[in-house]
Amino acid sequence: MALIAGRMSRLGTENAFSLGDDIRRCVERGMDVIRFNLGAPDFRSPPRLNRVAAAALDAGRSGYCDPAGVLPFRRAIADHVARTRGVEADPERVVVTPGAKPPIGYTLQTYVDEGDAVVYPTPGFPIYESWIRFVGAAPVPLALSADRNFAFTADDLAPLVGERTKLIILCSPSNPTGGVLSRDDLAGIAELVRERCRPDVRVYSDEIYEHILFDGLEHESIVSHPGMPERTVLASGLSKGFAMTGWRLGWAVLPTREEAAVFKRININVMSCVPPFLQEAGAAAYEDRAVAAEVRRMAAAFERRRDRIVPALSAIPGVRCRTPKGAFYVFPDVSGLCERLGVYEACESFHKGARSRTTPAGMLQMFLLYRYGVATMDRASFGRIGAEGQDFLRLSIANGMEDIRRGVARIAEAAEDAEGFAEFVASEDGEALFG
Repeated sequence: MALIAGRMSRLGTENAFSLGDDIRRCVERGMDVIRFNLGAPDFRSPPRLNRVAAAALDAGRSGYCDPAGVLPFRRAIADHVARTRGVEADPERVVVTPGAKPPIGYTLQTYVDEGDAVVYPTPGFPIYESWIRFVGAAPVPLALSADRNFAFTADDLAPLVGERTKLIILCSPSNPTGGVLSRDDLAGIAELVRERCRPDVRVYSDEIYEHILFDGLEHESIVSHPGMPERTVLASGLSKGFAMTGWRLGWAVLPTREEAAVFKRININVMSCVPPFLQEAGAAAYEDRAVAAEVRRMAAAFERRRDRIVPALSAIPGVRCRTPKGAFYVFPDVSGLCERLGVYEACESFHKGARSRTTPAGMLQMFLLYRYGVATMDRASFGRIGAEGQDFLRLSIANGMEDIRRGVARIAEAAEDAEGFAEFVASEDGEALFG
């Protein structure tokens, strides 16, 4: 009998956090590391919200509360959804969670049995694929293309939907690509779901980047389309748009009260409740107009950074970078850079076992970190199924302009260092990472 349960071998991870060990090693060597790896805004949480939470804590509101969330916060979420999506949202269908990650696992556990099919975007947030595999479902990746700005339509989705489909995952604006689904895209997808899917099929709509859109775009949600509120689990939170990653304030709006009761029961089993003093600040985030103005200023700063980094990356030989429409990432194609540095030849020279543990973009990622002090994420970190032959890097632009300037300059320098790459692969670092 093994110590660790077999199902744990199916549980994946989020490499943006796993890379921390490699960054720590570099820092311990005295390197200055520019961290493009984590999707965490470099802004502080709004001071007005800090004061609300502190006042609630001082007033003693630090005990247990309703596992679904305190009613004022759930009402604020319901009002926010009604105002921004144009649909009624009953507070009794809202469940508050510690961040926007738990609703992913809750959804897979609530609706999906072993063998059911789950359609999900790739490249996409890696926790989708992790949970799909963990519950024993059949992963059905929906490949996103740079040529389409990482968006898709009902025509792309239709061949993947069948009798075994139980869940369809959407994410717009998208991590890692910054792709955005238009209202027309979502209207077509909604029509496909209504016509082709059973009533018990659910759509999981991850809208955590709803506040971060560029070029005058406004957020669009599938829940706004006819027939979709009763089929959609709408999930979002305050981590990204309000720069509150460490607060762990997320939420889901369920199609029915009965489904919300299941999420509440999972909360009870896992974490009891989200601290009530944090939820008071969460309610203020949606109700305070001054906070909304701060959110808009932060999104505008991300847009300025995007406008700086995209042309700078595209000027590097071997790098092609599309202009994202939302979120705070860029996702350049680095296949030309891999060719330029000899990454493909190095990868082919590895024995089969070593090749299975890395990718060309993954080798480039480690070269940039260990030799140039630039932390990025490779394509395989955002869904391994279907990632073969796709060499992209994700860079978070949740960094100041000076770090963006210095980081791109270092990548440009690395692009001319084929000899340095060969030396890195042959070094003790290369052997430890790729051997």
